[in-house]
Amino acid sequence: MTTITKKAKTDAKSSLAIICTSFKNKPEYGLSKEQEQYISGEIKQHDKKFISLNALNRLVFVVIADTSKNHYTSLETLRKHGAGMTDALNAGKYKEICCVNETAEVDFSLAVAEGMALANYQFIKHKPSAKKQVNSLSAIFVTDAKAGTQHLANLSIAVDATLKARDLVNEPVNYLNSVGLAEAFKAMGKQAGFKVEVFNKAKIKQLGMGGLLAVNQGSVDPPTFSVMEYKPKQAKNKKPYVLVGKGVVYDTGGLSLKPTANSMDMMKCDMAGAAAVGCAMYAIAKAKLNVHVIGLVPSTDNRPGFNAFAPGDIITMMDGSTVEMLNSDAEGRMILADALHYAKRYNPELTIDLATLTGAAAAAIGQYGIVCMGTATDEQKTKLTVSGLRMHERLVEFPFWDEYDELLKSDIADQKNLGGPYGGAITAGKFLQKFTDYPYMHFDIAGPAFVTGKDSYRGKGGTGYGVRLLFDFFSSL
Repeated sequence: MTTITKKAKTDAKSSLAIICTSFKNKPEYGLSKEQEQYISGEIKQHDKKFISLNALNRLVFVVIADTSKNHYTSLETLRKHGAGMTDALNAGKYKEICCVNETAEVDFSLAVAEGMALANYQFIKHKPSAKKQVNSLSAIFVTDAKAGTQHLANLSIAVDATLKARDLVNEPVNYLNSVGLAEAFKAMGKQAGFKVEVFNKAKIKQLGMGGLLAVNQGSVDPPTFSVMEYKPKQAKNKKPYVLVGKGVVYDTGGLSLKPTANSMDMMKCDMAGAAAVGCAMYAIAKAKLNVHVIGLVPSTDNRPGFNAFAPGDIITMMDGSTVEMLNSDAEGRMILADALHYAKRYNPELTIDLATLTGAAAAAIGQYGIVCMGTATDEQKTKLTVSGLRMHERLVEFPFWDEYDELLKSDIADQKNLGGPYGGAITAGKFLQKFTDYPYMHFDIAGPAFVTGKDSYRGKGGTGYGVRLLFDFFSSL
């Protein structure tokens, strides 16, 4: 992982990123008269906001921060500029860079450093031939009087947790099954200081988690149910927040085998919600936030083998209700339902689930945000929305009208697990709501959790989407 630390002064030897609203040269930048004139000319004559200068022994970047824009838009632009710097630094085999903030906004230097660090991610552990391709950038220094130790510590934690989530999502199922995912949570719990208890198949049967057990019927690997808890002595909330993550480590669609061409190629990512929950727990505990949070992850793979549950089956869930299973590729809601019912024992302040749940969500807004819906209070929704804007993991709230409940009615069971061809993201959320009796938000991250082409600092593959949003939300409490 790239280190992010404070540096009192820059020097003329290190690569340099200057963040300003208008460029003024300083002796400590170590720029020649010709270099200064080049930078000034690019700004004045070509109205450039991002200037890159190869000074042979180092790279110099100048970023003109546009304070006239929406603040959140400015932060995202700066993150993307940071990603561009990382690409250039690694291409030139440079090891470090210093970010100098000449503006009044501490967020600006943090955003550039964040974009740099996140863009420096690689997943090459299974690629021995890539040893020569290891990124050179290893240290980011921040020169900003307004950036305190806590700012940089929390930024480092958020980056670390996001990259851990990417690792989990990018790991194929032959290296990370449900048991392995639970073990990864245990390891993070030891590192960061939160409790992790993992229920095995016998315990899951004892609890009557019919949804999780049904999805697991086609697999040779056992299911797991991970319970994570971080409870500091001075927690500000009397009732805990509960996070629930969908942990389908691989999804074939089961007997309702995925019909779309190439649709299974990336289905190792179907546990991205679980990764986001576990890694958010890691960040919260690592930063020692004064908030009581519980994470729940039901986990299995979904395959068409053995006694795989079949369309038409009636499944008895943990809460005693029955579900007519009409499509085994709508399996995520089956395992999440049991976890949401389990969450009732905590009488939560708010429960948020994160899941790569529906193609309908991805079709609606693409990879550009999170489809959300639920029964949280207006104040809770506002705080989550602000965190989403600040981290550019934006929330788009869909309606949660009662009419959608009608689409889930079954003739032979309490409800169906499929709502029909319309409003698929919403009927999935409505299905889950039936297993809650507390303030609740459903986050469908099917669009942004895994990208097949490079997306700036989010990279390619697993993005770690949701971790930074949740960490910001709990930090702001």
